Amino acid sequence: MFFTVKGSILSHIMGRLVVTTLFAIVLTLLFDFNVLSGKDLSITTLPLTLTGTALAIFLGFRNNSSYDRFWEGRKLWGAMINNTRTLTRQVLTLVRSSEHEGKVKEYQHEIVHHLIAYLHMFRHHLRDESDYSDCRVYLSAKNYEGLSEDPNAPIGLLHKMGGRFADAWQDGWVDTMHLPVLENTLSTMTDIQGACERIKKTPIPFAYTVLMHRIVGAYCFALPFGIYTTVGDLTPVVVLFVSYAFLGLDAIGDEIEEPFGTEPNDLPLSSFCRMLEREARYRIGEDMPDPLEPIDHVLT
Repeated sequence: MFFTVKGSILSHIMGRLVVTTLFAIVLTLLFDFNVLSGKDLSITTLPLTLTGTALAIFLGFRNNSSYDRFWEGRKLWGAMINNTRTLTRQVLTLVRSSEHEGKVKEYQHEIVHHLIAYLHMFRHHLRDESDYSDCRVYLSAKNYEGLSEDPNAPIGLLHKMGGRFADAWQDGWVDTMHLPVLENTLSTMTDIQGACERIKKTPIPFAYTVLMHRIVGAYCFALPFGIYTTVGDLTPVVVLFVSYAFLGLDAIGDEIEEPFGTEPNDLPLSSFCRMLEREARYRIGEDMPDPLEPIDHVLT
């Protein structure tokens, strides 16, 4: 774990860490060769202690807020997984007709395919991706072309699924008591999508984020002035470890604040969608795609 780089925050802060450490090295050399007077430029450790304690508290609060967003996103996708399985079961068990078994089976396959397409579109929607080509195989040409211009394609597809449920009810394939059950599952999925969009479109206030970045940066650059008279030539080493801690905490808050992206520590939405795609296709007797495998121990 000590030497792990993939998935750690080191790749995000490497540039800032190098700059702060080089600054500490240059300052230490200037002090050692009396180009600058370490005694005159040094400050007491009290300001750094007070600032460091407060900074640690604020960073902890911000990271807790970011993790709350991450965990809420995970719970919402857990609910989406459950509702996807529920809707698949409802379509395959509540839509029935002894007189039109062949048409009902085609209809069930169509709805399950729409459901799979919805999951992939929802993933793309959260990641600001406009390429829905992986959904084409599950949709008719008419439906696919219409959704490509929709400002919210996943919601548009849920709307079409609701219309198809009404068609099945009119054809007598869905009991009047069962239609609200199907509609309620679609409504729940709409609520889950809205909650995910709320997380995505409401970041932690920019002013708070900027304040943390500025304080962390100022603290790391001020650190050599406060510790040189105490640790001497070990100043760059101390600055390296302290800067790694504060810069790392600051960067972690930034990374997990948006849980639906493609960073190593973001939610593996592609894996969730592939898992549900495999389950749904198995339920309707189709060949399943291969599960996604981790790349460098990271699921996307």
